[in-house]
Formats: sequence, structure tokens, C-alpha cells
Amino acid sequence: MKIIKKVLIKQIVTEKSKARIHENFYNHKMRLEQECQQLLFEQRKLQNKAGVSKQETAHRFQQEINNRKEKIKLVEFKMEQLDLLEMGSEITEKEVEALVEVKEGSHWDEIIGEQAIVIEDDVVIRIDK
Repeated sequence: MKIIKKVLIKQIVTEKSKARIHENFYNHKMRLEQECQQLLFEQRKLQNKAGVSKQETAHRFQQEINNRKEKIKLVEFKMEQLDLLEMGSEITEKEVEALVEVKEGSHWDEIIGEQAIVIEDDVVIRIDK
């Protein structure tokens, strides 16, 4: 029988990986800022139409803009934290699912225990079991 298990993907911080992560954060921040600008544009367009409640429209759009601004603050915080990371430290990048074979006589603790794949500059260097 096979079961699905979560496996952590850990990244060892190097100059190359730090630059790549920083670029991803920066691109995400720019995308969120563009969405804010687009929302403001759409809001102005809608408010010029007749029969639309200007207050309700402004409130809904402001809510969406505030959501994106909160996400921008979070991304900026992550960028600051990234700058503080020392070279060689491990960070958890994401989680993937893996199929694990379970047979009679298998040690359950070994099967269910936390596993991690450690990557350095896009190369798997270690699998922790």
C-alpha cells in the first residue's frame, strides 16, 4: 500500500539563492503594486457610471487595495529578513507530497517521521530521514 506524505524542501542560503529569492520577492511586490494601480483605475472608471453607488464602490475597492498593501508590507518584511540571513543557513522553502510504500512489518515511526530534501543552488545535496 502507498500513502501520501508531506516532505519539506529546505534551501541552503548562498549568494545565488539569496539573489533569486530576493528577485522573486521584488517581482511579487511589483505585481501587487500594479494591481493597486489597476484597481484605482477601475474604481475611477466605475464611479463615472450612472446608477452606481459611489460610496459602496469606493469601500469595496479600498478594501481590495488595503489587502494588497498588507501583502506588500509582508513581502517587504520578508525581504528585510532575507537580508539578515547568514550564508549557509537553511530555510524551509516549500512542502511537497511524496508517495511512501507501507508494508506489513514496516516501522511506522520511520514512515511518518519528518523528512526533508536539502537543496543548495538547485542541486539536491542531502535527504534527511
